[in-house]
Amino acid sequence: MQFRYLGNSGFKVSEIIYGNWLTHASQVADEQAFSTVKAALEGGITTFDTADVYANQAAEVVLGKALKNERREGIEILTKVYWPVAEKGPNDTGLSRKHIMESINGSLKRLQTDYVDLYQAHRFDYETPLEETMQAFADLVRMGKVLYVGVSEWNADQIRAGHKLAKELGIQLISNQPQYSMLWRVIEEKVIPTSEELGLSQIVWSPMAQGVLTGKYLPGAAVPAGSRAADPDLKGIIEKFMGEKTLTRVQELKPLADELGVTMAQFAIAWVLSNKNIAGAIVGASRPDQISSNIGAIGVEIPAEILKKVDEILGDSIENNPDLTKSPEGRLS
Repeated sequence: MQFRYLGNSGFKVSEIIYGNWLTHASQVADEQAFSTVKAALEGGITTFDTADVYANQAAEVVLGKALKNERREGIEILTKVYWPVAEKGPNDTGLSRKHIMESINGSLKRLQTDYVDLYQAHRFDYETPLEETMQAFADLVRMGKVLYVGVSEWNADQIRAGHKLAKELGIQLISNQPQYSMLWRVIEEKVIPTSEELGLSQIVWSPMAQGVLTGKYLPGAAVPAGSRAADPDLKGIIEKFMGEKTLTRVQELKPLADELGVTMAQFAIAWVLSNKNIAGAIVGASRPDQISSNIGAIGVEIPAEILKKVDEILGDSIENNPDLTKSPEGRLS
């Protein structure tokens, strides 16, 4: 395993980060989740990402149990706040001081820890003054409940405004967690340059485009049973990658992966990590062998000519519109 600094800080994360968005307390039984976390630890992964909204708080519970006997100083636990949770009442959502303070206490209890290494605003909240949000984060840092602060899916202007307030409050805003892959590059034009200027790194989710970049979805064929594309709840996330033209082009990437001696999944992860503003790629897994295989992406160097071929093959299947980095305008609607 290799490690990278997160933003302009002394805090390091593993290049592959274990995430439990769609797995723990949802797709897999707890014992299987525990085995997968164990495989991640044995493979050198030390950074674990979750959120209170995953499985409506239950995913944090499973991760807390899985990491209970680990040396706390030897792992990094990341979680998030914003989306509606619990009974989804009027104050069970957003980035108000009330919701942030109550959410961190709940997350700490579920994760069985006294602090989280990185607490992230899961989206931008248009209905709460940013000053209120950042003041609450600053207070959590001073309380010792949070070591560092990050955001997720914020656009460049929002990151700049949050960074300015954080600096005024004497804390560090060090990361953003956006979607990023060979097919989804909307952060490249504005978010990454702004982050580099201000000293933030990206922790990216869906580096395999919800599994499309593994090559398992064949053009013209039925989607595999049990896959994410077969899950109606995930249709809105994956369908943008499921066009026949895109799936055909993804199959044409396989010779490039073969040339590097890696799997398609490893190729997708290594491609993401070739961008030096990316501190880590979040990878989910439902079985130990999946996470062990993904770790094989570490240390894979992709020559410039292969990077160029990726762009040529994928062509206009690549989405790079910066306006697609956005948060819900009205979280209560």
